[in-house]
Amino acid sequence: MQIDINGYKINYEVEGEGKNVILLHGWLASLETMKPIANHLKKHFKVYNIDVIGFGKSDLPREPLHTEDFGNFLHEFIKTLKIENPILIGHSNGGRTILNYASRQLGKINKIVLIDSAGIKPKRKISYYIKIYTFKALKKLLPNTEKTKKLREKVLGKFGSTDYKNSPEVLRKTMSIILNEDIREQLPNIQAPTLLIWGENDTATPIRDAKIMEKLIPNAGLVTYKQAGHFSYLDYLPNFLTVLDEFFKNDY
Repeated sequence: MQIDINGYKINYEVEGEGKNVILLHGWLASLETMKPIANHLKKHFKVYNIDVIGFGKSDLPREPLHTEDFGNFLHEFIKTLKIENPILIGHSNGGRTILNYASRQLGKINKIVLIDSAGIKPKRKISYYIKIYTFKALKKLLPNTEKTKKLREKVLGKFGSTDYKNSPEVLRKTMSIILNEDIREQLPNIQAPTLLIWGENDTATPIRDAKIMEKLIPNAGLVTYKQAGHFSYLDYLPNFLTVLDEFFKNDY
């Protein structure tokens, strides 16, 4: 399905019935990476799975975006489709978007789930994180089978070193902007119950970021996975879905 938001065509899927859930994927990914979550939750909820502006089948932005622009994008999506009191689930940059939306109190939120969320300004050079974000995304999107092994190695080798250069200029500039922005001062404004889920071996958004968020968000709890990286929800999918069921048990 498509919807027009401020002159941009935004692609999304909606399935199921019940309370509203919105899924937001991470950087250089698409709604496809969130489908394991959508397929599970659509049994009990009405699930909106979005290709965020600039990614998947949605239009590229005409100008570089700031974190606040992503928050405004989510606000317009919710307002245009008249989605009431949603549960918001975001991975990586999707989490950053939710943090901005929630901390500015742009609308009523039922609950929040942040998975290896971005939002805390990184300590390393920005170029390092640009590389890590893309490499991790592509690694998860390409299946590691004998049939696809050569293709996977070729693509990962290419993007592991040239992801930033090969991205559209507007996304390169956007990433440079948002990685230099820090949302931690806004975190105490978040009112909705918040579940943080993290991989202890995450190198894109390290576990220290999760501990900062847990401390600053008033009603937050943290679940961590050993041996999991930036896509912790895929690394430990069955347990992750069980954790979601427990967090949402009063919403079914």
